Amino acid sequence: MFKRVLIANRGEIALRIIRACREMGIETICVYSSADEGGPWLEQATQSICIGPGPSKDSYLRIERIIAAAEVGHADAIHPGYGFLSENAHFAEVCRDSGFEFIGPSPEAMSLLGDKVNCKRLAKQAGTPIFPGTEGGIEDMDEAVQVAKDIGYPVIVKASGGGGGRGMRIAQDEASLRSGVEQARQEAQAAFGNPVVYLEKYLEFARHFEVQVIGDKHGNAVHLYERDCSSQRRHQKLIEEAPAPGVDPAKRDVVCSSAAELIRRAKYSGAATVEFLMDPTQHFFMLEVNTRVQVEHPISEAITGVDIVQTGIRVAAGEVLPYTQADIKVNGHAMEFRINAEDPARNFMPQAGLIETWVPPGGPGIRLDSHVRVGYRVPPNYDSMIGKLIVHAPTREACIRRSLGALGEFKVGPIKTTIPLYQRLLNEPMFTSASHDIKYVERLLVAK
Repeated sequence: MFKRVLIANRGEIALRIIRACREMGIETICVYSSADEGGPWLEQATQSICIGPGPSKDSYLRIERIIAAAEVGHADAIHPGYGFLSENAHFAEVCRDSGFEFIGPSPEAMSLLGDKVNCKRLAKQAGTPIFPGTEGGIEDMDEAVQVAKDIGYPVIVKASGGGGGRGMRIAQDEASLRSGVEQARQEAQAAFGNPVVYLEKYLEFARHFEVQVIGDKHGNAVHLYERDCSSQRRHQKLIEEAPAPGVDPAKRDVVCSSAAELIRRAKYSGAATVEFLMDPTQHFFMLEVNTRVQVEHPISEAITGVDIVQTGIRVAAGEVLPYTQADIKVNGHAMEFRINAEDPARNFMPQAGLIETWVPPGGPGIRLDSHVRVGYRVPPNYDSMIGKLIVHAPTREACIRRSLGALGEFKVGPIKTTIPLYQRLLNEPMFTSASHDIKYVERLLVAK
């Protein structure tokens, strides 16, 4: 097992990894930017090393500075967390070449699954359901037009090498398809350095369904069942829950098993999430694979009892997965609420500034993953998420009631947060009846 792990991240996820390592008897080194100096999570690390100024491009995204910090701190492994360099195959390769174990997949597996065109081909072989569309990247526009006619409009153009909504265009007809392909190519090249785009059928009304998977270096992989992440705005998730409500158990099991098979075929080690869209008739179509630990991993931990972060560290060290698929059971229902420093009443304007009031909720089934305390100043340089409220209860109905109680207890000020939005959403009939889709939040906000 590792003796010292460098954490190439910040805030909530850095603290989550520190706690996991501490329970395993592993020392930790946290790198940080000058904007994060004095960050509460740094106090919990064995050592902290400044790697540059506030902007990410000058600190958390500087590979050579992270490697230098690992050398100075005598680390033997590097954990990327999520975001920043976590899905950068080059970073994983540099870690390996510099003598540090990358706590995540191999560069080869990351590249294979991170490229959506190649991932789609492998998924087809694994029996994982995929969208109808082009076999690979669009090279012949007339061929793409014919595919669109065959599968029917609307269709969506996607960047092969990216995500997060960039390099995507929805086309309702041939004219918008032709212009959308060129626009998507330009945006994909600028954002990801890869202009390849492909075409898929677009679902106007769908739910976001994703499967948590974890594999080891010995060819084993299991799934930890699924999550529903349909409560989102502009492709950014707000509320996640597990298991997905109202899904046919037989269909769920087939999709979850196929996700594990995809990871197995990719010779993948570590935590991964296979993302799907589900149409109103419960047909599933794979979106992509996230080759890292997800923000919403705690709800999968809550319903299965598996510590995903610790397991990821163990398999990176070469250990065999300590459980088989038969060992994984679902217990109850869990929800996660991303507490973002944003003002929903002002088009989700970021709320950097001093936190003077911080009264977190408590009680049975309540978990708060956050690096914040009174006196913490939210910097303007990074993602606006300042915490994750995780609620676990025996049933979905009980989970909603417990969540409303916890959100009511949660006091943050003077900055605005997304807490009032979640209180509203939990009372919306579309959410409580599990008849929501990925656009329902945006429709509600427009109708406000």
